[in-house]
Amino acid sequence: MTGIRLTAPAPGWSIDADVVVVGSGVAGLTTALRCAAAGLATVVVTKARLDDGSTRWAQGGVAAALGEGDTPEQHLDDTLVAGAGLCDETAVRTLVTEGPDAVRRLIGTGAHFDTADDGTIALGREGGHHRRRIAHAGGDATGAEISRALVEAVREAALHTVENALVLDLLTDAEGRTAGVTLHVMGEGQHDGVGAVNAPAVVLATGGMGQVFSATTNPPVATGDGVALALRAGAEVSDLEFVQFHPTVLFLGAGAEGQQPLVSEAVRGEGAHLVDAHGTRFMLGQHELAELAPRDIVAKAITRQMQLHGTEHMYLDARHFGATMWEQHFPTILAACRTHGIDPVTEPIPIAPAAHHASGGIRTDLQGRTTVPGLYACGEVACTGVHGANRLASNSLLEGLVFAERIAADIVADRPRSAAATVGDHPAPSPLLPPEARSTIQRIMTRGAGVVRSADSLARAAEELEDLHRSAFLKAGAAEPKDAVPGVEAWEVTNLLLVSRVLVAAARQREETRGCHWREDRPERDDEDWRRHLVVKLTPDRQLVLRRTDTEAFGPVQPSGAADCAATGTTHPTPEEP
Repeated sequence: MTGIRLTAPAPGWSIDADVVVVGSGVAGLTTALRCAAAGLATVVVTKARLDDGSTRWAQGGVAAALGEGDTPEQHLDDTLVAGAGLCDETAVRTLVTEGPDAVRRLIGTGAHFDTADDGTIALGREGGHHRRRIAHAGGDATGAEISRALVEAVREAALHTVENALVLDLLTDAEGRTAGVTLHVMGEGQHDGVGAVNAPAVVLATGGMGQVFSATTNPPVATGDGVALALRAGAEVSDLEFVQFHPTVLFLGAGAEGQQPLVSEAVRGEGAHLVDAHGTRFMLGQHELAELAPRDIVAKAITRQMQLHGTEHMYLDARHFGATMWEQHFPTILAACRTHGIDPVTEPIPIAPAAHHASGGIRTDLQGRTTVPGLYACGEVACTGVHGANRLASNSLLEGLVFAERIAADIVADRPRSAAATVGDHPAPSPLLPPEARSTIQRIMTRGAGVVRSADSLARAAEELEDLHRSAFLKAGAAEPKDAVPGVEAWEVTNLLLVSRVLVAAARQREETRGCHWREDRPERDDEDWRRHLVVKLTPDRQLVLRRTDTEAFGPVQPSGAADCAATGTTHPTPEEP
Protein backbone atom coordinates (compact mmCIF):
# COMPACT_ATOMS: atom_id res chain seq x y z
CA MET A 1 0.00 0.00 0.00
CA THR A 2 1.26 3.48 -0.78
CA GLY A 3 -0.78 5.46 1.74
CA ILE A 4 -1.03 8.25 -0.85
CA ARG A 5 -4.37 10.01 -0.90
CA LEU A 6 -5.98 13.07 -2.38
CA THR A 7 -6.16 16.24 -0.35
CA ALA A 8 -9.71 16.16 1.01
CA PRO A 9 -11.67 16.83 4.21
CA ALA A 10 -12.19 13.95 6.63
CA PRO A 11 -15.39 11.93 6.04
CA GLY A 12 -18.38 13.47 7.78
CA TRP A 13 -20.76 10.53 7.34
CA SER A 14 -20.56 6.82 6.58
CA ILE A 15 -22.53 3.84 5.29
CA ASP A 16 -21.83 0.20 6.13
CA ALA A 17 -22.17 -2.47 3.46
CA ASP A 18 -20.85 -5.84 2.32
CA VAL A 19 -19.99 -4.55 -1.16
CA VAL A 20 -19.63 -1.09 -2.67
CA VAL A 21 -19.75 -0.86 -6.47
CA VAL A 22 -18.38 2.37 -7.94
CA GLY A 23 -19.94 3.04 -11.33
CA SER A 24 -23.35 2.56 -12.92
CA GLY A 25 -22.59 1.26 -16.41
CA VAL A 26 -23.14 -2.29 -17.58
CA ALA A 27 -20.23 -3.60 -15.49
CA GLY A 28 -21.17 -1.87 -12.25
CA LEU A 29 -24.91 -2.48 -12.28
CA THR A 30 -24.57 -6.12 -13.36
CA THR A 31 -22.15 -6.73 -10.48
CA ALA A 32 -24.42 -4.95 -8.01
CA LEU A 33 -27.54 -6.85 -9.09
CA ARG A 34 -25.79 -10.23 -8.80
CA CYS A 35 -24.35 -9.40 -5.36
CA ALA A 36 -27.68 -8.11 -4.05
CA ALA A 37 -29.51 -11.18 -5.38
CA ALA A 38 -27.14 -13.33 -3.29
CA GLY A 39 -28.12 -11.46 -0.16
CA LEU A 40 -25.14 -9.11 0.17
CA ALA A 41 -25.75 -5.57 1.40
CA THR A 42 -24.76 -3.69 -1.75
CA VAL A 43 -24.23 0.04 -2.28
CA VAL A 44 -23.88 1.58 -5.75
CA VAL A 45 -21.94 4.83 -5.97
CA THR A 46 -22.05 6.75 -9.24
CA LYS A 47 -20.46 10.02 -10.31
CA ALA A 48 -23.56 11.43 -11.98
CA ARG A 49 -27.02 9.91 -12.26
CA LEU A 50 -27.50 6.16 -12.45
CA ASP A 51 -28.09 6.30 -16.22
CA ASP A 52 -25.37 8.82 -17.04
CA GLY A 53 -22.27 6.64 -17.47
CA SER A 54 -20.43 5.60 -20.62
CA THR A 55 -22.70 2.62 -21.32
CA ARG A 56 -25.64 4.71 -22.46
CA TRP A 57 -23.48 6.37 -25.12
CA ALA A 58 -22.64 3.05 -26.79
CA GLN A 59 -24.02 3.18 -30.33
CA GLY A 60 -22.54 -0.15 -31.35
CA GLY A 61 -23.74 -3.32 -29.73
CA VAL A 62 -22.82 -6.48 -27.91
CA ALA A 63 -20.63 -8.97 -29.76
CA ALA A 64 -21.39 -12.64 -29.10
CA ALA A 65 -21.58 -15.86 -31.08
CA LEU A 66 -25.37 -15.95 -31.23
CA GLY A 67 -25.93 -16.43 -34.95
CA GLU A 68 -26.32 -19.60 -36.97
CA GLY A 69 -22.93 -20.94 -38.04
CA ASP A 70 -21.01 -18.68 -35.68
CA THR A 71 -18.97 -20.15 -32.83
CA PRO A 72 -17.04 -18.85 -29.81
CA GLU A 73 -13.88 -20.13 -31.51
CA GLN A 74 -14.44 -17.82 -34.48
CA HIS A 75 -15.13 -14.91 -32.12
CA LEU A 76 -11.91 -15.78 -30.29
CA ASP A 77 -9.91 -15.75 -33.54
CA ASP A 78 -11.19 -12.28 -34.51
CA THR A 79 -10.44 -10.95 -31.02
CA LEU A 80 -6.89 -12.30 -31.04
CA VAL A 81 -6.18 -10.78 -34.46
CA ALA A 82 -7.46 -7.36 -33.38
CA GLY A 83 -5.40 -7.53 -30.17
CA ALA A 84 -2.17 -7.63 -32.21
CA GLY A 85 -0.48 -10.43 -30.29
CA LEU A 86 -1.11 -9.15 -26.76
CA CYS A 87 -4.46 -10.69 -25.83
CA ASP A 88 -4.39 -13.22 -23.02
CA GLU A 89 -5.96 -16.21 -24.78
CA THR A 90 -7.39 -17.68 -21.58
CA ALA A 91 -9.19 -14.42 -20.83
CA VAL A 92 -10.50 -14.17 -24.39
CA ARG A 93 -11.73 -17.76 -24.32
CA THR A 94 -13.56 -16.99 -21.08
CA LEU A 95 -15.18 -13.96 -22.71
CA VAL A 96 -16.37 -15.65 -25.89
CA THR A 97 -17.57 -18.91 -24.30
CA GLU A 98 -19.47 -17.30 -21.41
CA GLY A 99 -20.63 -14.34 -23.51
CA PRO A 100 -23.71 -15.78 -25.26
CA ASP A 101 -25.36 -16.89 -22.01
CA ALA A 102 -24.46 -13.58 -20.36
CA VAL A 103 -26.32 -11.77 -23.16
CA ARG A 104 -29.32 -14.06 -22.68
CA ARG A 105 -29.34 -13.24 -18.96
CA LEU A 106 -29.23 -9.54 -19.84
CA ILE A 107 -32.31 -10.09 -21.98
CA GLY A 108 -33.88 -11.83 -18.99
CA THR A 109 -33.16 -8.71 -16.95
CA GLY A 110 -35.32 -6.74 -19.38
CA ALA A 111 -33.10 -5.53 -22.23
CA HIS A 112 -34.78 -5.59 -25.64
CA PHE A 113 -32.60 -6.16 -28.71
CA ASP A 114 -33.63 -5.63 -32.32
CA THR A 115 -35.06 -8.77 -33.92
CA ALA A 116 -35.32 -10.17 -37.42
CA ASP A 117 -38.64 -11.14 -39.06
CA ASP A 118 -38.38 -14.65 -37.60
CA GLY A 119 -38.06 -13.29 -34.06
CA THR A 120 -34.36 -14.05 -33.60
CA ILE A 121 -31.90 -11.36 -32.62
CA ALA A 122 -30.90 -9.29 -35.66
CA LEU A 123 -27.12 -9.39 -35.90
CA GLY A 124 -24.92 -6.76 -37.55
CA ARG A 125 -21.26 -6.65 -38.46
CA GLU A 126 -18.50 -4.30 -37.38
CA GLY A 127 -14.79 -3.81 -37.91
CA GLY A 128 -12.57 -6.85 -37.36
CA HIS A 129 -15.47 -9.32 -37.31
CA HIS A 130 -15.70 -11.92 -40.07
CA ARG A 131 -19.33 -12.69 -39.17
CA ARG A 132 -22.49 -10.87 -38.23
CA ARG A 133 -22.46 -11.21 -34.44
CA ILE A 134 -23.34 -7.74 -33.12
CA ALA A 135 -26.66 -7.44 -31.29
CA HIS A 136 -28.14 -3.94 -31.39
CA ALA A 137 -31.07 -2.18 -29.75
CA GLY A 138 -32.96 0.70 -31.30
CA GLY A 139 -30.60 0.61 -34.25
CA ASP A 140 -27.79 2.69 -32.79
CA ALA A 141 -29.05 3.07 -29.21
CA THR A 142 -27.85 -0.21 -27.70
CA GLY A 143 -26.12 1.37 -24.72
CA ALA A 144 -29.16 3.44 -23.82
CA GLU A 145 -31.39 0.35 -23.85
CA ILE A 146 -28.98 -1.70 -21.74
CA SER A 147 -28.65 1.17 -19.29
CA ARG A 148 -32.44 1.55 -19.10
CA ALA A 149 -32.98 -2.13 -18.36
CA LEU A 150 -30.29 -2.34 -15.69
CA VAL A 151 -31.30 0.92 -13.98
CA GLU A 152 -34.92 -0.28 -13.82
CA ALA A 153 -33.76 -3.57 -12.32
CA VAL A 154 -31.65 -1.76 -9.72
CA ARG A 155 -34.58 0.44 -8.71
CA GLU A 156 -36.94 -2.50 -8.61
CA ALA A 157 -34.51 -4.34 -6.33
CA ALA A 158 -34.34 -1.21 -4.12
CA LEU A 159 -30.55 -1.16 -4.03
CA HIS A 160 -28.94 1.55 -1.95
CA THR A 161 -27.56 4.08 -4.46
CA VAL A 162 -25.52 7.23 -3.96
CA GLU A 163 -25.67 9.43 -7.04
CA ASN A 164 -23.60 12.50 -7.94
CA ALA A 165 -20.69 11.13 -5.93
CA LEU A 166 -17.03 11.25 -6.91
CA VAL A 167 -14.99 8.43 -5.40
CA LEU A 168 -11.78 9.70 -3.80
CA ASP A 169 -9.61 6.99 -2.25
CA LEU A 170 -9.54 3.41 -1.01
CA LEU A 171 -9.82 2.66 2.69
CA THR A 172 -7.77 -0.25 4.05
CA ASP A 173 -7.53 -2.14 7.31
CA ALA A 174 -4.45 -2.87 9.43
CA GLU A 175 -3.48 -5.79 7.17
CA GLY A 176 -3.71 -3.75 3.97
CA ARG A 177 -7.01 -5.28 2.89
CA THR A 178 -9.80 -3.22 1.37
CA ALA A 179 -12.15 -1.64 3.90
CA GLY A 180 -14.19 0.73 1.72
CA VAL A 181 -13.89 4.05 -0.08
CA THR A 182 -14.09 7.73 0.62
CA LEU A 183 -16.26 9.82 -1.66
CA HIS A 184 -17.66 13.30 -2.14
CA VAL A 185 -21.34 13.81 -2.82
CA MET A 186 -22.11 16.87 -4.93
CA GLY A 187 -25.19 18.82 -3.92
CA GLU A 188 -27.80 18.34 -1.27
CA GLY A 189 -29.57 15.11 -0.52
CA GLN A 190 -29.37 12.22 1.89
CA HIS A 191 -25.60 12.68 1.99
CA ASP A 192 -23.54 15.75 1.25
CA GLY A 193 -19.82 16.47 1.15
CA VAL A 194 -17.10 13.94 1.91
CA GLY A 195 -18.15 10.64 3.44
CA ALA A 196 -17.25 6.96 3.42
CA VAL A 197 -18.76 3.62 2.49
CA ASN A 198 -17.27 0.95 4.73
CA ALA A 199 -17.16 -2.41 2.94
CA PRO A 200 -14.69 -5.32 2.74
CA ALA A 201 -15.22 -5.61 -1.04
CA VAL A 202 -14.91 -2.68 -3.45
CA VAL A 203 -15.65 -3.02 -7.17
CA LEU A 204 -14.33 -0.26 -9.41
CA ALA A 205 -16.44 0.07 -12.57
CA THR A 206 -15.69 3.73 -13.20
CA GLY A 207 -15.28 3.58 -16.97
CA GLY A 208 -12.57 5.15 -19.06
CA MET A 209 -10.22 8.10 -19.13
CA GLY A 210 -10.94 9.66 -22.50
CA GLN A 211 -10.99 13.14 -20.99
CA VAL A 212 -7.18 13.14 -20.87
CA PHE A 213 -7.44 14.14 -24.55
CA SER A 214 -8.97 17.27 -26.06
CA ALA A 215 -11.41 15.36 -28.27
CA THR A 216 -13.05 12.12 -27.15
CA THR A 217 -16.24 10.13 -27.49
CA ASN A 218 -16.29 9.70 -23.70
CA PRO A 219 -18.67 11.67 -21.47
CA PRO A 220 -17.26 14.42 -19.21
CA VAL A 221 -17.22 12.04 -16.20
CA ALA A 222 -14.53 9.83 -17.82
CA THR A 223 -11.55 11.33 -16.00
CA GLY A 224 -9.67 8.17 -15.04
CA ASP A 225 -10.78 8.30 -11.39
CA GLY A 226 -10.72 4.53 -10.90
CA VAL A 227 -7.23 4.03 -12.34
CA ALA A 228 -5.90 6.95 -10.28
CA LEU A 229 -7.49 5.61 -7.08
CA ALA A 230 -6.02 2.17 -7.74
CA LEU A 231 -2.55 3.58 -8.35
CA ARG A 232 -2.65 5.56 -5.11
CA ALA A 233 -3.79 2.39 -3.32
CA GLY A 234 -0.76 0.49 -4.63
CA ALA A 235 -2.51 -1.61 -7.30
CA GLU A 236 -0.85 -2.49 -10.58
CA VAL A 237 -2.08 -1.08 -13.89
CA SER A 238 -1.18 -2.51 -17.28
CA ASP A 239 -1.19 -1.62 -20.99
CA LEU A 240 -2.23 1.99 -20.43
CA GLU A 241 -0.38 3.05 -23.59
CA PHE A 242 -3.02 1.30 -25.71
CA VAL A 243 -5.72 3.94 -26.13
CA GLN A 244 -8.07 3.18 -28.98
CA PHE A 245 -8.95 6.15 -31.15
CA HIS A 246 -12.28 5.55 -32.86
CA PRO A 247 -11.76 6.15 -36.58
CA THR A 248 -15.09 7.81 -37.36
CA VAL A 249 -16.02 10.63 -35.01
CA LEU A 250 -18.01 13.58 -36.34
CA PHE A 251 -15.51 16.36 -37.08
CA LEU A 252 -16.75 19.59 -35.48
CA GLY A 253 -13.76 21.78 -36.29
CA ALA A 254 -10.09 22.01 -35.35
CA GLY A 255 -10.82 23.73 -32.05
CA ALA A 256 -13.55 21.36 -30.87
CA GLU A 257 -12.94 19.97 -27.40
CA GLY A 258 -14.65 17.58 -25.02
CA GLN A 259 -17.14 14.87 -25.93
CA GLN A 260 -17.64 14.51 -29.69
CA PRO A 261 -20.47 12.64 -31.49
CA LEU A 262 -19.57 9.10 -32.50
CA VAL A 263 -20.45 7.70 -35.92
CA SER A 264 -20.82 4.02 -35.09
CA GLU A 265 -18.78 1.31 -36.74
CA ALA A 266 -22.11 -0.28 -37.59
CA VAL A 267 -22.55 2.37 -40.32
CA ARG A 268 -19.51 0.93 -42.08
CA GLY A 269 -20.79 -2.53 -41.25
CA GLU A 270 -23.83 -1.79 -43.42
CA GLY A 271 -21.71 -0.58 -46.34
CA ALA A 272 -20.63 3.04 -45.81
CA HIS A 273 -17.35 4.03 -47.51
CA LEU A 274 -14.40 6.05 -46.29
CA VAL A 275 -13.45 8.63 -48.93
CA ASP A 276 -11.27 11.68 -49.38
CA ALA A 277 -12.49 15.10 -50.54
CA HIS A 278 -12.55 13.83 -54.14
CA GLY A 279 -14.78 10.88 -53.25
CA THR A 280 -12.00 8.32 -53.67
CA ARG A 281 -12.13 5.27 -51.40
CA PHE A 282 -8.75 4.79 -49.71
CA MET A 283 -9.23 1.60 -47.65
CA LEU A 284 -9.40 -0.66 -50.70
CA GLY A 285 -6.18 -2.64 -50.95
CA GLN A 286 -5.00 -1.68 -47.46
CA HIS A 287 -6.70 -4.60 -45.70
CA GLU A 288 -8.79 -7.61 -46.71
CA LEU A 289 -11.76 -6.14 -44.81
CA ALA A 290 -11.30 -2.61 -46.26
CA GLU A 291 -13.49 -0.22 -44.18
CA LEU A 292 -14.17 -3.07 -41.73
CA ALA A 293 -10.52 -3.60 -40.80
CA PRO A 294 -9.72 -3.42 -37.06
CA ARG A 295 -10.01 0.08 -35.65
CA ASP A 296 -6.31 0.76 -35.26
CA ILE A 297 -5.73 0.06 -38.94
CA VAL A 298 -8.61 2.28 -40.04
CA ALA A 299 -7.60 5.13 -37.70
CA LYS A 300 -4.04 5.02 -39.00
CA ALA A 301 -5.23 5.00 -42.62
CA ILE A 302 -7.44 8.03 -42.03
CA THR A 303 -4.61 9.86 -40.28
CA ARG A 304 -2.21 9.10 -43.14
CA GLN A 305 -4.71 10.45 -45.65
CA MET A 306 -5.14 13.61 -43.58
CA GLN A 307 -1.37 14.08 -43.53
CA LEU A 308 -1.10 13.35 -47.26
CA HIS A 309 -3.80 15.84 -48.23
CA GLY A 310 -2.96 18.42 -45.55
CA THR A 311 -6.50 18.31 -44.18
CA GLU A 312 -8.00 17.85 -40.72
CA HIS A 313 -10.63 15.26 -41.63
CA MET A 314 -11.78 12.68 -44.16
CA TYR A 315 -15.34 11.65 -45.05
CA LEU A 316 -17.73 8.77 -44.46
CA ASP A 317 -20.10 8.38 -47.39
CA ALA A 318 -23.40 6.60 -46.80
CA ARG A 319 -25.64 8.55 -49.13
CA HIS A 320 -26.56 5.31 -50.88
CA PHE A 321 -28.38 4.17 -47.70
CA GLY A 322 -31.28 6.50 -48.45
CA ALA A 323 -33.45 8.32 -45.93
CA THR A 324 -35.44 5.28 -44.78
CA MET A 325 -32.40 3.25 -43.77
CA TRP A 326 -30.86 6.19 -41.95
CA GLU A 327 -34.09 6.86 -40.05
CA GLN A 328 -34.72 3.22 -39.12
CA HIS A 329 -31.20 1.94 -38.42
CA PHE A 330 -29.23 5.00 -37.29
CA PRO A 331 -31.66 7.57 -35.87
CA THR A 332 -29.28 8.77 -33.14
CA ILE A 333 -26.41 9.40 -35.55
CA LEU A 334 -28.73 11.02 -38.09
CA ALA A 335 -30.02 13.44 -35.44
CA ALA A 336 -26.51 14.26 -34.20
CA CYS A 337 -25.27 15.00 -37.72
CA ARG A 338 -28.26 17.19 -38.54
CA THR A 339 -27.85 19.05 -35.26
CA HIS A 340 -24.40 20.05 -36.49
CA GLY A 341 -25.53 21.01 -39.97
CA ILE A 342 -24.67 17.77 -41.79
CA ASP A 343 -27.29 15.66 -43.57
CA PRO A 344 -25.81 12.19 -44.22
CA VAL A 345 -28.71 11.36 -46.52
CA THR A 346 -27.47 13.91 -49.06
CA GLU A 347 -23.78 14.54 -48.21
CA PRO A 348 -20.71 12.71 -46.87
CA ILE A 349 -20.02 13.02 -43.14
CA PRO A 350 -16.75 14.75 -42.14
CA ILE A 351 -14.93 12.46 -39.70
CA ALA A 352 -11.63 12.23 -37.82
CA PRO A 353 -10.28 9.86 -35.14
CA ALA A 354 -10.84 10.75 -31.47
CA ALA A 355 -9.96 9.05 -28.17
CA HIS A 356 -12.49 6.32 -27.53
CA HIS A 357 -11.53 3.35 -25.33
CA ALA A 358 -8.76 2.42 -22.93
CA SER A 359 -7.63 -1.12 -23.73
CA GLY A 360 -5.48 -1.09 -20.58
CA GLY A 361 -6.35 -0.32 -16.99
CA ILE A 362 -6.18 -1.85 -13.52
CA ARG A 363 -4.64 -5.31 -13.83
CA THR A 364 -7.01 -8.10 -12.81
CA ASP A 365 -7.32 -11.85 -12.93
CA LEU A 366 -10.27 -13.77 -14.38
CA GLN A 367 -12.31 -13.10 -11.23
CA GLY A 368 -11.70 -9.36 -11.47
CA ARG A 369 -9.34 -9.35 -8.48
CA THR A 370 -6.62 -6.71 -8.44
CA THR A 371 -3.29 -6.85 -6.61
CA VAL A 372 -4.92 -5.20 -3.57
CA PRO A 373 -6.91 -7.77 -1.55
CA GLY A 374 -10.63 -7.01 -1.64
CA LEU A 375 -10.36 -4.54 -4.52
CA TYR A 376 -11.94 -5.59 -7.82
CA ALA A 377 -12.13 -3.86 -11.20
CA CYS A 378 -14.53 -4.42 -14.09
CA GLY A 379 -15.28 -2.94 -17.48
CA GLU A 380 -13.18 -0.28 -19.16
CA VAL A 381 -11.32 0.63 -15.96
CA ALA A 382 -9.94 -2.93 -15.81
CA CYS A 383 -7.28 -4.72 -17.82
CA THR A 384 -8.25 -8.38 -17.98
CA GLY A 385 -6.01 -9.23 -20.93
CA VAL A 386 -9.02 -9.54 -23.24
CA HIS A 387 -8.30 -6.56 -25.49
CA GLY A 388 -4.53 -6.78 -25.91
CA ALA A 389 -3.17 -3.88 -27.94
CA ASN A 390 -6.48 -2.99 -29.58
CA ARG A 391 -10.07 -3.78 -28.60
CA LEU A 392 -12.24 -5.62 -31.10
CA ALA A 393 -15.42 -3.66 -31.83
CA SER A 394 -18.35 -4.31 -29.44
CA ASN A 395 -16.37 -6.56 -27.10
CA SER A 396 -16.50 -3.96 -24.31
CA LEU A 397 -20.15 -4.35 -23.29
CA LEU A 398 -19.68 -8.12 -23.38
CA GLU A 399 -16.59 -7.85 -21.18
CA GLY A 400 -18.60 -5.85 -18.65
CA LEU A 401 -21.32 -8.49 -18.55
CA VAL A 402 -19.08 -11.57 -18.34
CA PHE A 403 -16.57 -10.31 -15.78
CA ALA A 404 -19.22 -8.61 -13.64
CA GLU A 405 -20.85 -11.99 -13.11
CA ARG A 406 -17.47 -13.54 -12.30
CA ILE A 407 -16.69 -10.81 -9.76
CA ALA A 408 -20.04 -11.21 -8.05
CA ALA A 409 -19.57 -14.98 -7.84
CA ASP A 410 -16.13 -14.52 -6.27
CA ILE A 411 -17.36 -12.02 -3.69
CA VAL A 412 -20.32 -14.23 -2.79
CA ALA A 413 -18.06 -17.28 -2.42
CA ASP A 414 -15.52 -15.38 -0.32
CA ARG A 415 -17.98 -13.44 1.87
CA PRO A 416 -15.24 -11.18 3.25
CA ARG A 417 -15.66 -9.86 6.76
CA SER A 418 -15.68 -6.18 7.55
CA ALA A 419 -12.68 -4.70 9.33
CA ALA A 420 -12.11 -1.20 10.58
CA ALA A 421 -10.20 1.14 8.31
CA THR A 422 -6.94 2.38 9.76
CA VAL A 423 -5.89 5.99 9.89
CA GLY A 424 -2.19 5.34 10.44
CA ASP A 425 0.70 7.46 9.26
CA HIS A 426 0.26 8.53 5.66
CA PRO A 427 2.46 10.62 3.38
CA ALA A 428 1.31 14.18 2.87
CA PRO A 429 -1.78 14.12 0.63
CA SER A 430 -1.29 14.59 -3.08
CA PRO A 431 -1.33 18.32 -3.83
CA LEU A 432 -4.18 19.31 -6.09
CA LEU A 433 -4.03 21.05 -9.43
CA PRO A 434 -6.27 24.03 -10.22
CA PRO A 435 -9.28 23.24 -12.46
CA GLU A 436 -7.88 25.31 -15.33
CA ALA A 437 -5.01 22.80 -15.69
CA ARG A 438 -7.49 20.36 -17.27
CA SER A 439 -7.34 21.93 -20.73
CA THR A 440 -3.55 22.20 -20.44
CA ILE A 441 -3.24 18.45 -19.79
CA GLN A 442 -5.60 17.66 -22.66
CA ARG A 443 -3.59 19.76 -25.12
CA ILE A 444 -0.32 18.18 -23.94
CA MET A 445 -1.71 14.68 -24.37
CA THR A 446 -3.36 15.34 -27.73
CA ARG A 447 -0.18 16.88 -29.13
CA GLY A 448 2.27 14.38 -27.64
CA ALA A 449 0.44 11.07 -27.12
CA GLY A 450 -2.43 11.10 -29.61
CA VAL A 451 -3.01 8.88 -32.63
CA VAL A 452 0.58 9.38 -33.83
CA ARG A 453 3.43 9.37 -31.31
CA SER A 454 7.22 9.60 -31.41
CA ALA A 455 10.12 9.64 -28.98
CA ASP A 456 10.31 13.43 -29.32
CA SER A 457 6.59 14.09 -28.89
CA LEU A 458 6.38 11.77 -25.87
CA ALA A 459 9.50 13.30 -24.28
CA ARG A 460 7.97 16.77 -24.60
CA ALA A 461 4.70 15.54 -23.15
CA ALA A 462 6.49 13.87 -20.22
CA GLU A 463 8.44 17.05 -19.48
CA GLU A 464 5.37 19.27 -19.60
CA LEU A 465 3.36 16.90 -17.39
CA GLU A 466 6.21 16.73 -14.86
CA ASP A 467 6.32 20.54 -14.84
CA LEU A 468 2.66 20.56 -13.80
CA HIS A 469 3.32 17.88 -11.17
CA ARG A 470 6.35 19.73 -9.80
CA SER A 471 4.49 23.04 -9.74
CA ALA A 472 1.74 21.53 -7.58
CA PHE A 473 4.30 20.33 -5.02
CA LEU A 474 6.08 23.67 -4.98
CA LYS A 475 2.86 25.59 -4.41
CA ALA A 476 1.84 23.20 -1.63
CA GLY A 477 5.21 23.68 0.09
CA ALA A 478 5.39 27.46 -0.20
CA ALA A 479 5.39 29.68 2.87
CA GLU A 480 1.93 30.82 1.88
CA PRO A 481 0.47 27.84 0.02
CA LYS A 482 -1.66 28.68 -2.99
CA ASP A 483 -2.58 25.15 -3.97
CA ALA A 484 -6.00 24.40 -5.39
CA VAL A 485 -9.00 24.18 -3.08
CA PRO A 486 -10.32 20.63 -2.63
CA GLY A 487 -13.35 20.08 -4.85
CA VAL A 488 -14.62 17.98 -7.71
CA GLU A 489 -12.84 19.88 -10.49
CA ALA A 490 -9.50 19.90 -8.65
CA TRP A 491 -9.77 16.19 -7.79
CA GLU A 492 -10.64 15.31 -11.39
CA VAL A 493 -7.75 17.21 -12.91
CA THR A 494 -5.34 15.72 -10.36
CA ASN A 495 -6.53 12.26 -11.40
CA LEU A 496 -6.11 13.20 -15.07
CA LEU A 497 -2.53 14.24 -14.46
CA LEU A 498 -1.64 10.96 -12.73
CA VAL A 499 -3.10 8.71 -15.43
CA SER A 500 -1.57 10.91 -18.16
CA ARG A 501 1.88 10.54 -16.62
CA VAL A 502 1.51 6.76 -16.49
CA LEU A 503 0.24 6.57 -20.07
CA VAL A 504 3.14 8.66 -21.39
CA ALA A 505 5.72 6.73 -19.36
CA ALA A 506 4.48 3.43 -20.81
CA ALA A 507 4.25 4.84 -24.35
CA ARG A 508 7.86 6.06 -24.13
CA GLN A 509 8.99 2.64 -22.96
CA ARG A 510 7.23 0.71 -25.75
CA GLU A 511 9.56 1.34 -28.67
CA GLU A 512 7.49 -0.23 -31.41
CA THR A 513 4.18 0.18 -33.22
CA ARG A 514 1.51 -2.30 -32.10
CA GLY A 515 -2.27 -2.11 -32.22
CA CYS A 516 -3.45 1.36 -31.29
CA HIS A 517 0.02 2.42 -30.09
CA TRP A 518 1.53 4.08 -33.18
CA ARG A 519 5.15 5.22 -32.91
CA GLU A 520 6.05 6.94 -36.19
CA ASP A 521 9.75 6.72 -35.23
CA ARG A 522 9.36 2.97 -34.57
CA PRO A 523 6.92 1.96 -37.33
CA GLU A 524 7.41 -1.81 -37.13
CA ARG A 525 5.94 -4.35 -34.73
CA ASP A 526 8.69 -6.02 -32.68
CA ASP A 527 7.45 -9.36 -31.38
CA GLU A 528 10.85 -10.51 -30.12
CA ASP A 529 11.28 -7.67 -27.63
CA TRP A 530 7.79 -6.21 -27.24
CA ARG A 531 5.23 -8.98 -27.34
CA ARG A 532 5.02 -8.22 -23.66
CA HIS A 533 2.85 -6.26 -21.24
CA LEU A 534 4.00 -3.17 -19.37
CA VAL A 535 2.94 -3.10 -15.73
CA VAL A 536 3.10 0.11 -13.70
CA LYS A 537 2.93 0.83 -9.97
CA LEU A 538 3.11 3.96 -7.87
CA THR A 539 5.43 3.48 -4.90
CA PRO A 540 4.98 5.07 -1.45
CA ASP A 541 7.69 7.63 -2.32
CA ARG A 542 5.62 8.63 -5.36
CA GLN A 543 7.76 7.02 -8.04
CA LEU A 544 6.31 5.30 -11.09
CA VAL A 545 7.88 1.88 -11.52
CA LEU A 546 7.49 0.06 -14.84
CA ARG A 547 8.22 -3.58 -15.48
CA ARG A 548 7.86 -5.70 -18.59
CA THR A 549 6.32 -9.18 -18.38
CA ASP A 550 8.30 -12.18 -19.58
CA THR A 551 5.69 -13.31 -22.14
CA GLU A 552 2.48 -12.13 -23.77
CA ALA A 553 0.53 -14.17 -21.21
CA PHE A 554 -1.00 -11.91 -18.61
CA GLY A 555 0.34 -13.88 -15.67
CA PRO A 556 -1.12 -14.36 -12.20
CA VAL A 557 -2.30 -11.37 -10.21
CA GLN A 558 -0.66 -11.58 -6.80
CA PRO A 559 -1.36 -9.39 -3.75
CA SER A 560 1.22 -6.64 -3.88
CA GLY A 561 3.58 -5.23 -1.33
CA ALA A 562 5.22 -1.83 -1.43
CA ALA A 563 8.45 -3.16 -2.88
CA ASP A 564 6.88 -5.36 -5.58
CA CYS A 565 8.25 -5.02 -9.13
CA ALA A 566 10.96 -2.56 -8.11
CA ALA A 567 13.74 -5.06 -8.66
CA THR A 568 13.12 -5.61 -12.36
CA GLY A 569 11.41 -2.38 -13.28
CA THR A 570 12.29 1.01 -14.67
CA THR A 571 11.82 3.86 -12.23
CA HIS A 572 10.38 7.19 -13.25
CA PRO A 573 11.10 9.49 -10.29
CA THR A 574 8.67 12.13 -9.19
CA PRO A 575 9.54 15.32 -7.33
CA GLU A 576 10.00 15.00 -3.62
CA GLU A 577 7.78 17.16 -1.51
CA PRO A 578 9.55 20.38 -0.51
